[in-house]
Amino acid sequence: SCSGLVLSRRPALVLCHAAVFSPFLRAGPAAWERPAALPPAALRPCRLGVVLGAEGGGLRELGARLLALVPCAAFRRALERGLGRAERWRFGAEEEAGSEPRALPWFAWLRVPALDAPEGGWAARASAACLRKGQALLACGSPFGDLCPELFLNTLSRGVVSNLAGEENALVLTDARCLPGTEGGAAFVPSPAGPRVVAVIAASFCWKGAEWVGLTLLCSLAAILRSSAAVLAEAGIAVPPVPAWVAAVPASGGQDPLGWTALVECGATWGSGVLLAPRMLLTCRHVVEARTPLRVKPAAGPGQNAAALGGRVVFATEESSPFDVAVVELEESMPGFVPPCLADTFLPGKRGGDTGCWCRGCLAPLHPPSACPIPGEEVSVVGFGALGPACGPSVTAGILSAVVAVAGRPVMLQTTCAVHGGSSGGPLVSSRSGSLMGIVTSNTRDTGAGATYPHLNFCIPITVLQPLVARYRRTGDPEAFAGLNRVAEGVRATWQLQQRPEPSSKL
Repeated sequence: SCSGLVLSRRPALVLCHAAVFSPFLRAGPAAWERPAALPPAALRPCRLGVVLGAEGGGLRELGARLLALVPCAAFRRALERGLGRAERWRFGAEEEAGSEPRALPWFAWLRVPALDAPEGGWAARASAACLRKGQALLACGSPFGDLCPELFLNTLSRGVVSNLAGEENALVLTDARCLPGTEGGAAFVPSPAGPRVVAVIAASFCWKGAEWVGLTLLCSLAAILRSSAAVLAEAGIAVPPVPAWVAAVPASGGQDPLGWTALVECGATWGSGVLLAPRMLLTCRHVVEARTPLRVKPAAGPGQNAAALGGRVVFATEESSPFDVAVVELEESMPGFVPPCLADTFLPGKRGGDTGCWCRGCLAPLHPPSACPIPGEEVSVVGFGALGPACGPSVTAGILSAVVAVAGRPVMLQTTCAVHGGSSGGPLVSSRSGSLMGIVTSNTRDTGAGATYPHLNFCIPITVLQPLVARYRRTGDPEAFAGLNRVAEGVRATWQLQQRPEPSSKL
């Protein structure tokens, strides 16, 4: 069983994911290799029904018949480009790792005559081509399918657009948390006239090698409709065009974190970085420790290509330092670069007290400092995790879960944003003000269980780095950062996730 979407009430059509039909394919899994739609005759006899909520409460089950199983060609191409086989992507729960990946781009059209409504029409829709990274999404599906629909029917989950790939954004990644059984459910975007369906859930849990990514894979509804046009026309069904609509991106104080996020490549390794000046970038030491020539590629805007710039490491913290930081100078200036506005304190009631360095000549904010970020505030992480370099930086949302201070000064930020391999060095951003709050260093790994927790991660507060950056920009002397190697034992213990000598931390 899976979830589904009532897309039209005249005639009544339900769209769902096709993987649920795998056991009934006469040709077996090889049928998913076909480039064309599969008719009902391609399946062995099976009973079809849809379960919906009843107006007076409870549930009702209605009979349905299959019109066709349809592959979405644009989604399939985006999967092949963005999710390379070498990275060993898997979908579904970990114990379902052997499930058939070839079914991912396939969807099923069901006809449900009992749902026909004379005054009905098509659900409000939007084109995924209008989506932007970081935009809010709402996912709706029924976790665990028909296991207990009385409890789980049409469960909602909120997230943001994490990444986009393919023609007119045929593939969408979101950090909205969905469970097995929600495949075939809908993803909505808000609009002044109410929510609009923009995509269909193709897979819930994603794994990349041994790393749980924890993102949800969506397929653009407009792409499915384009691939289904001939099948629906053969059934006498005319699909109205998806209305033109421009997505509303939440305001963030005029700041665009994608504009100061860059891909940092060092030999065979890569990570993320934050541009603080036209020729200056911060990243993590472990991203550039190979000491080979660097390539820095700023994030490109929609439909654009960004040129790679050469760079050299002018400072990297020692391995014994708890602060995993490297400073890179670019060979050329970034044209038109607008520097980020920096958070100046994480201590309520203070203004600029964390840095003591909002003086003339420092790397100052572009606007008056915003209200102090506090635990519970909504934040975002931008970096080249998840899809890596293939589709530009990904955006994940969460909250600032903790500000850890030593001797009254913040030395660590914790967030619930999903952070993956490749995100190191990327920016932590306030969703409210758009200000740069910190630099991502790592997620959490349980060395005992071998499990990675992407939603518990750590960042260096920008207030630790800002006065050092300002001093370096004034003097040009990399020794301005040397203090990062000389820190108090309390700071070391904090970043070792080990405040007591015993027992030894397994994180």
